[in-house]
Amino acid sequence: MLLWFGELISCIGGGLTSFGLGVYVFQKTGNASSMALVTLLGFLPTILLRIPAGVLADRYDRRLLMIIGDSCSALGVIYILICMARGEATLAEICIGVFISAVFSTLLEPAYQATITDLLTKEEYSKASGLVSIAGSSRYLFSPVIAGLLLSVADVKLLLIIDICTFFVTVTSAIVVKKSIHITKKVEKKESFLSSVKDGWHALTARKGILTLVLVSTAITLFMGMFQILAEPLVLSFADAKTLGIAETVCASGMLVSGVLLGIFGIKKSFVKILCVALAIAGLGMIGFGFFETIVPICLFGFLFFMALPFANNCLDYLVRTNTPEEAQGRVWGLIGFITQIGYIIAAALSGVAADALGSATGLGVGRGAGMMILMSGICLAVIALALYAVKKVRALEV
Repeated sequence: MLLWFGELISCIGGGLTSFGLGVYVFQKTGNASSMALVTLLGFLPTILLRIPAGVLADRYDRRLLMIIGDSCSALGVIYILICMARGEATLAEICIGVFISAVFSTLLEPAYQATITDLLTKEEYSKASGLVSIAGSSRYLFSPVIAGLLLSVADVKLLLIIDICTFFVTVTSAIVVKKSIHITKKVEKKESFLSSVKDGWHALTARKGILTLVLVSTAITLFMGMFQILAEPLVLSFADAKTLGIAETVCASGMLVSGVLLGIFGIKKSFVKILCVALAIAGLGMIGFGFFETIVPICLFGFLFFMALPFANNCLDYLVRTNTPEEAQGRVWGLIGFITQIGYIIAAALSGVAADALGSATGLGVGRGAGMMILMSGICLAVIALALYAVKKVRALEV
């Protein structure tokens, strides 16, 4: 719970920076591709470093890696703040700072995921996943409305300062847990890096359904990435930052509702069926979100989308944890992060350019271009979700 609280605070702080920089870049450039570029630089280290981070999580103290990752990721935010203090930060400077912060954050994620397995029993995984979903949703639930209100009376530098302060809370919680809980790793032999990665790959592919689920998750991440990247330029095309913040909070409250339910009750069975239904509902939410250009229906369909996400994440989390050995969890989560985030990288690389091109070709502007891309992505997500249930290898993971 202490680690979870630190993650909650960290997500809120990161959400403030993400929201503030998104609005800052869109106001300076007026196009979706620049916002997508910042997002791309924020996720590129996931592709480059996720596997090494997973190997480190299985070799060294996971709590220590979390402390290093959290504390050093503040350096990128500090760099952006310094650039803004000297005048307006350029797009290149923002991209550099985001990239630096993302490099160290990548070190944190596999260690955090594997630590959950270290500390909890199999029966507690589902409830823990619900709590983790609440922490993850805080960057969409609390951060946008806080950031939107603060931007109406101050500028983005205040958001960056608050984010920097949250790192102290997160690092302190990890230090306390490290001192209180001692977990001895069983290391029989010193393996080379490539051997460790190979063993992790064997653990991931031992059950064929897991690899199928991961590959499908990559496509799902692509379409969801399109939504998350283009939602802000869509709303900003007809509303201000304050309205955007309120809208994001209303939408993300769906994630809070389902996260609380999962944290209390968890899921006992039918994980694959619930996964497919949740993804189909998320696709429906994306379709409605992209279709409209007024704030009320956008909030309703956004709420539907975010309400479905924790159920999908919970099922994915459980199916992976219960089908991979504990000693390889760091490497497995590192490999899963590497593979699935390829979808997000593709989304970040293509979504902004495609939205700008569609808006220009139709003459309707970047907002409608973003809406059309979100709508098409929702249709693809719903189709994949329905097809996934027919895969016997995936259904067999519950047995």
